[in-house]
Amino acid sequence: MSRRPGNPARRYADGGLYSSKSRSSPLLSVGLIVLGGVLVILYLSRGSGGIRSKEALSQVEGDFSCTSEVQRAIPVLKEAYGDRMRKILHVGPDTCSVVFKLLDEKEIEAWGVDPYDIEDADNHCKALVQRGFVRVADIKFPLPYKPNSFSHIIVSDALDYLSPKYLNKTLPDFARVSSDGIIIFTGYPRQQKNKVADVSKFGRAAKLRSSTWWERFFGQTSLVENQHAAKKFEEVATKNSYTPKCQIFHLTISRLK
Repeated sequence: MSRRPGNPARRYADGGLYSSKSRSSPLLSVGLIVLGGVLVILYLSRGSGGIRSKEALSQVEGDFSCTSEVQRAIPVLKEAYGDRMRKILHVGPDTCSVVFKLLDEKEIEAWGVDPYDIEDADNHCKALVQRGFVRVADIKFPLPYKPNSFSHIIVSDALDYLSPKYLNKTLPDFARVSSDGIIIFTGYPRQQKNKVADVSKFGRAAKLRSSTWWERFFGQTSLVENQHAAKKFEEVATKNSYTPKCQIFHLTISRLK
């Protein structure tokens, strides 16, 4: 007597097609959750709160910038410099975020120069541009300001993309428009990242230099270390448990030659 063939549907239900599908459903759920999280982050980065959401996205991607470090350091800078820090010009990418932060501080006026394109900026940043608080300018050329227009210039993520040839022109021009000094935030060499995006946006990859290199370079210019400001900043930073993630140079202007 021949055996009747088993029911294919039953075999699949017992351990074939249907069980495979049920095992894959948790993976599908996880995949949908991850995709939803990515979409939420992208939405926030383009939303009305663009300044903060871009900062959060940067932290998620592990991409750290000295411009975000400037925002962390502002309360320490204000306490260290006191009333002398009154009219600030920030120079660097995403300058709108720094200007917003500075304008939140009492008795501080702030402006910004972004050396790069800000076409993708949010509406809040574009409003600062329209009101004249923020400009886009190539810092390889003289800034469009009169001498001593600002008490201090804060620079971040901008000088790292300049060769010594242009640094020799740019830093003296910063000295020209600042009456009390320049504060430079720059990355450590160990943070070097030669990204393709950097090259396409900035024209060249960032060159993160050591403190020895910078000190030697400053010695060839009209800039000298402001030892009093550097010491005061260190004291305030220690008191507030603030540890900088970037190199910070406090410079003052000697007599231009």
